[in-house]
Amino acid sequence: MPPPARVFFVLHGGFFLLFRESAASVAARILEGSLALHLTENFRHQHGRRPAGAEIRSWERSLPALVNALIEAGLDEVEVLIEYSLPLTSKRADAVLAGVHPVTGEPSYVVVELKQWSAAYPEEDEPLLCRIDAYAQPVLNPIEQVRGYCEYLLSFNGALELMPRSLAGVAYLHNATEFGAAGLRAVAEDLRGRMYTGEQRGAFLNFLRSRLAAKPGAQAADVLLDAKVRPSKQLMSVAAAEIRDREQFVLIAEQRAAYEQVMSAVRKAKQSNHKQVVVVTGGPGSGKSVIAMSLLGELYRRGVSALHATGSQSFTKTMRRVAGAKKREVQQLFKYFNSFMDAEPNDLDVLICDEAHRLRKTSANRYTKAEFRTGRPQVAELIDAARVPVFLLDQHQVVRPGEMGTKDEIKRAATEQGLDCTVVELDSQFRCGGSDAYEKWVVDLLGLEGATPGQWEPDGKFELLTAESPKELEDFLVARREEGYGARMSAGYCWKWTTKVTPEMATLPTDVVIGEWARPWNVYGDRSRLGAPPAPLWATDPAGFGQIGCVYTAQGFEYDWAGVIIGPDLVWRTDHWFADRSASKDPSFTKATSDADIGRLIRNTYKVLLTRGMIGAIVYSTDPETREKLRELTQPTSEVEAPVLV
Repeated sequence: MPPPARVFFVLHGGFFLLFRESAASVAARILEGSLALHLTENFRHQHGRRPAGAEIRSWERSLPALVNALIEAGLDEVEVLIEYSLPLTSKRADAVLAGVHPVTGEPSYVVVELKQWSAAYPEEDEPLLCRIDAYAQPVLNPIEQVRGYCEYLLSFNGALELMPRSLAGVAYLHNATEFGAAGLRAVAEDLRGRMYTGEQRGAFLNFLRSRLAAKPGAQAADVLLDAKVRPSKQLMSVAAAEIRDREQFVLIAEQRAAYEQVMSAVRKAKQSNHKQVVVVTGGPGSGKSVIAMSLLGELYRRGVSALHATGSQSFTKTMRRVAGAKKREVQQLFKYFNSFMDAEPNDLDVLICDEAHRLRKTSANRYTKAEFRTGRPQVAELIDAARVPVFLLDQHQVVRPGEMGTKDEIKRAATEQGLDCTVVELDSQFRCGGSDAYEKWVVDLLGLEGATPGQWEPDGKFELLTAESPKELEDFLVARREEGYGARMSAGYCWKWTTKVTPEMATLPTDVVIGEWARPWNVYGDRSRLGAPPAPLWATDPAGFGQIGCVYTAQGFEYDWAGVIIGPDLVWRTDHWFADRSASKDPSFTKATSDADIGRLIRNTYKVLLTRGMIGAIVYSTDPETREKLRELTQPTSEVEAPVLV
């Protein structure tokens, strides 16, 4: 009989997995039929939901194929880490094998990607993508997928960084024959990215023996799991090197698949005068802007005409300042959505529309010349401007009346022009510590997808706290900053904003007043005032702490700790949320904006603010009943079993 199950949720280094035991112990659990039950229960604790049926079937069918291979190879004592989460993301490797290298005697690790596919074939002219009969869209070649996992781990695991030769990666297609999957080898194989089919089982066993000795692997597993997580490569701090010099970001799984789909469309456009629309959708922190920067950097290096556009003044101005700090031509790569009213059709090869949920009905405003006031939809202008228009969006971040960037709206516009439209869904989470449970909790809290607020179950990836006063919130964030973390305070748009700071003012106007506590909004406009950064740089300049940001300066950015003040525009009453339009001071809300639209936009606003943090969030509501509801939802209850700290 195997020993009692060891449940691993939260590990010292910030790494996560569902299960860890020796190959022999895992084999015994498979034999008694309990492994899938343990994994299902552990998954529920870690992610706040039950795993999908397909995931359970994968555990039941693929893990035995791997474990049986280990036993047959004589590697009974190798440690098997099941569903190992890549740090700071919600992406998981099927298994990581930890042991001792048979030659060097040093720790040795093998990342394993398991596939049940019986056959797969490369996408035409695009070997990095492959087709599976059961899937409507192409997916990343598993050789490249596991290679990406290895490269990502080397970037974020402090132990592996010091011994990069210890890591190998392999995709095991245990149901496939060589005839059914050999075409995938059009992608070059190496130590960190290789593939074996079920027909090559003997070669797979030899590979495992070449990397792992018949010795206990528990100590090597401890080294891997106790390692420190390196700080996330913040988008803004590496953008200049990304665009001008070399690739800094590691794209994994569906991120890489989305990237390759765009590059494929670019090649087709060049070769056969083909025009195609690509839509990439995903929640906050799913990696949309990282994909955008990687695309822009690669296209720029290749000499392909490409531009980046957003509807966000803060995001665009920050990118111009950071990425184009030394090269004027780099600054010119960053435009606004309304910059293309008079663009020649297909004048660009690629137009990357980031934050596309901020698309508006038309590009015209009060400054637009009469000849450009055609009423033409903004999405149509952007589609016309390039052979490959790319839209990256999150529908739950529509926060202003008139914003209409949705997947369906873009597909409709493409259809009207007779164009193909490819949609790529991103379901991984890179913000909020990679906690998909927290992102789901926020969506449920605000009722954005029809669910009701649920109890927050800490998953160890993201820390959620409530404050009883704005001072308590601020003091907590000050303490985090003293520890070396970044932090910002933001709030709903519930206080009037003094937009003009005159020379005689000695301090910024303290517009956000809650009892005796008062702080200024972030500086209005494009110029620094009294030591505070201009609005577009509030989220990225360290001097931004101390001013209260709003959704328009926070959207598109991230920081370690998010302090969120929920104002009187959204309050909890008995069993539901009530959006009070009279409490909002947002000038974009007019009499023409319906109550239903205002309610939706206010909830989307708080969704944006609550999902800016990488490590944690602390929340305060100005309303007593709402504070009580937040306390109820965030404090552990006796019925909820806390995660085991190892």
